[in-house]
Amino acid sequence: MENMTAQELLEQIDKAIINITVGGQSYKIGSRQLTRADLKTLYDIKNDLTAQIVGSTPGFLDDCYVAVFDQR
Repeated sequence: MENMTAQELLEQIDKAIINITVGGQSYKIGSRQLTRADLKTLYDIKNDLTAQIVGSTPGFLDDCYVAVFDQR
């Protein structure tokens, strides 16, 4: 995984998020149990990777809107 690009890592993170969403956070088969990564952690990594790809700082002015009220 060291040689993966940010885009390739982002694709893997998206797959992991989908697996958790569809299959659940953890499951047990017989005596074996699997717990997947924490969704918040995956979303944090996704935001960081998206910022790297886009070239901005993660969380900086996300969803920021500007309104101009012009008196006429």
